[in-house]
Amino acid sequence: MNVFIKWLILAALIIAAISCYSYGSTTGLFIFIIAGFVFEMAFWFKVFPIKRNHHDRKPI
Repeated sequence: MNVFIKWLILAALIIAAISCYSYGSTTGLFIFIIAGFVFEMAFWFKVFPIKRNHHDRKPI
């Protein structure tokens, strides 16, 4: 994936999270706070992906 596209997706995720948190706190609708949390977790998992350890493979 192109680096520009990755940064664009990350920016969109964090903007969506902040927007949902803001709207949820002003209106009192808890669903937007949950949506903000989901967007924020997607942002952090995209920034720091889980790396799998390949040392568990047994030699042939």
